[in-house]
Amino acid sequence: MSSHREAPGTSQDPVADSTDVYAFVSPDDPSTVTLICNYIPLEGPAAGPNFYEFGDDVLYSLHIANKGTAQPDVTYDFEFQTKVVNPNTFLYNTGPISALDDPHFNKRQFYSVTRTSGGRSTVLATGLASPPCNIGPLSTPSYSALAQAAVHSLPGGRKVFAGQRAEGFYVDLGAVFDLGDLRPFENLHAFGNLPARDGVNATAKVNVHTIALKVPISDLVAGSPTIGVWATASRKKVQLRGVLDIQTGPWVQVSRLGNPLFNEVLVPLGKKDRWNASTPSGDSAYAAGVAHPELAGLLNVLYPGVFPNLAGYRKPRADLLAILLTGIPKGVVSPTYTTFTGAIQADMLRLNTSIPPTTANPSVLGVLGGDLAGFPNGRRVFDDVFTIELRAIAGVTIPLVDPSFTPDGAAAVVTDGLTFDNYLPAFPYLGVPYAGYDVP
Repeated sequence: MSSHREAPGTSQDPVADSTDVYAFVSPDDPSTVTLICNYIPLEGPAAGPNFYEFGDDVLYSLHIANKGTAQPDVTYDFEFQTKVVNPNTFLYNTGPISALDDPHFNKRQFYSVTRTSGGRSTVLATGLASPPCNIGPLSTPSYSALAQAAVHSLPGGRKVFAGQRAEGFYVDLGAVFDLGDLRPFENLHAFGNLPARDGVNATAKVNVHTIALKVPISDLVAGSPTIGVWATASRKKVQLRGVLDIQTGPWVQVSRLGNPLFNEVLVPLGKKDRWNASTPSGDSAYAAGVAHPELAGLLNVLYPGVFPNLAGYRKPRADLLAILLTGIPKGVVSPTYTTFTGAIQADMLRLNTSIPPTTANPSVLGVLGGDLAGFPNGRRVFDDVFTIELRAIAGVTIPLVDPSFTPDGAAAVVTDGLTFDNYLPAFPYLGVPYAGYDVP
């Protein structure tokens, strides 16, 4: 949920709220890339009787740019249809669900997958079953098996999954939105004098709805091994509400997400809905918020004297412009590392598919932790993107483009103080969703 409820429009439309995007070379099959997009933030596991589900009236899409234009060169679209087996009961399930076609499973979702490239669209599959939500030990007694049955093979060596998963993004939301009161640094905060303490993971027991796709690298690249990835959600232009809801007209994009926290932290409130409706190729309009991030100034106000070097830095943040909007050129991090996709400023999650996955002791800090297979080279499910981006904004990455700058000591250690480990070693990688019965 790095982009949960980040704009006025999406805060009122959770089923179309793009919350996280992941892109990484699959650690269990390095000839493939896994793409994941999440929707519906902060799902309470016990939220019945109408449990969470994808929207039948929403078009969910994963876009890949591979020619340096920040335009979608490959797109995967997902459309859902809900079917009710017995409309005369209020129950989601009328007994234990032991299979995806179990007659006790009363409200089911099915979906299609369409791939578009070069102006040509190909329907890869229709009628694919999603698993139920994880309700509890009596209703969904073998949930892992149910979820595994919902991993479908597609033509061309592809795999897909669409359904509920455990939220993988971890952050202390309570502290962040209480004037940036990071608990490990509370003793340094301008408006408080509480002792330093561990962070509280606000997303530790919530779920999300996930679309995960594993495809051959050759599906995505064209020349350069580096691709740009983002997700969208779209609704029909016209909606009529009444006894029957009617949606008609062309699809209109209402949500977008590439890099974590981009719209949430770097785009001002009055422009957030406009950003969600736009394409990455026009993101130069938002570059000022990246070059002069509001959060960097707030750090100096909220933690006076802790970041003196950052407080005195007046230059545009060329490091953030590169990391988030163009990609990192070769030689900046190492002689071979690059995520550069061209001069067009665009918020895309950039992945260099030629960098192999780190299978032994990967660092949750990604490139900042010396692990070139992690964020901002794509994003793995366990990467601590909040800490990475917080440290970058605090000045850790400025020397990459301005060697004269010395980061403040606090910049290299600032964090919300969290770790998290509810992940799987294989597709779809995000952990088993929390059961409503088990969460107090």
